[in-house]
Amino acid sequence: MTYKCLFTVLTNETLAEETLTNAAAMAAACGAHLDVLCLGVDRTQTGFYYAGASAIVLQETITRASEEASRIAARAEAHLKNADCLWAVESAVAQLADIGRHVSARARFADLVILPKPYGEGRGAELEPVIEAALFEGQAPAIILPESATLDTRPKRIMIGWNEGAEALSAVRAAMPLLKQAEIVHVVIIDPPAHGPTRSDPGGLLSQYLARHDVKAEIDVLSKTLPRVSDVLTRHATDVNADLLVLGAYGHSRFREAIFGGTTRNMLEQATFPMLMAH
Repeated sequence: MTYKCLFTVLTNETLAEETLTNAAAMAAACGAHLDVLCLGVDRTQTGFYYAGASAIVLQETITRASEEASRIAARAEAHLKNADCLWAVESAVAQLADIGRHVSARARFADLVILPKPYGEGRGAELEPVIEAALFEGQAPAIILPESATLDTRPKRIMIGWNEGAEALSAVRAAMPLLKQAEIVHVVIIDPPAHGPTRSDPGGLLSQYLARHDVKAEIDVLSKTLPRVSDVLTRHATDVNADLLVLGAYGHSRFREAIFGGTTRNMLEQATFPMLMAH
């Protein structure tokens, strides 16, 4: 498998150039087509209007969102006009509550989605549902870019967060074109179970699977010496100088992670490395 259809979503002018630079570079490296959806988002989420005001307010918010979408699209077209890849730019308007429908309808037909990190200063509330729509309803793998990140289109050192879960396996399969090109792949297992079929050979079947795809992999078994799994993964990624992290996304429900936290949410909050995630 190769990546031939790439997709990204722009909702913020300040994040547009950084996201487009990385997405276009990946498209050029893969000989892929890049589709860009520029969304003007109605963020009002008004639950009621005073009598007689609804039409005025609605028109004002739609106009504002439409102008925002046009500005982002113009910026995207100007940025991509000299790009070394095929591309298309589309603009649309969406309410915050309905943004997932627009994203997932297009992500379904993408091999890989490239999106900015959803949490941090200056990042709107719409970025989280964009990522979730791509991963869940769109069933597409996504590369998440932290602030000021440069995506290595041929990463030499890749780290896989492995927990035997279906989500992690989906991420590994989605990342296979990149894994095969890497010089070394670190499969990280944190506190493997003391009982179970893999207790004597943690990660053994995954290592065999990767070897059959000509992936050079090493198994790194770690103890949870920090409070959160995400902290251990981040520290080890720094230690091995990883260019890319490959992780399963939302092993627990989105609601549970939103309320109580979880590895996916923590990684999205603190990530300093590009991450390829899949559900």
